[in-house]
Amino acid sequence: MYPLSQLSPGQRARVLQVAPERRRLLALGLRPGALVEVLLQAPLGDPLEVRAGEAFLLLRKEEAQAVMVEALEEA
Repeated sequence: MYPLSQLSPGQRARVLQVAPERRRLLALGLRPGALVEVLLQAPLGDPLEVRAGEAFLLLRKEEAQAVMVEALEEA
């Protein structure tokens, strides 16, 4: 389990938990069990473009660190 901010572009993961103070992220679809994919990352790591279901999100590094994920193995 590690923060979403540590994934590289192209990696997919399942959300395990979101920091309780980050209710906005839950409302955007980053809920436990959701599948996410990192699409793009700015050169300094901020922002991070993520697809969560049908939604495309731009997250600050600080926000992405509040989302704990487990990486999915590529088939």
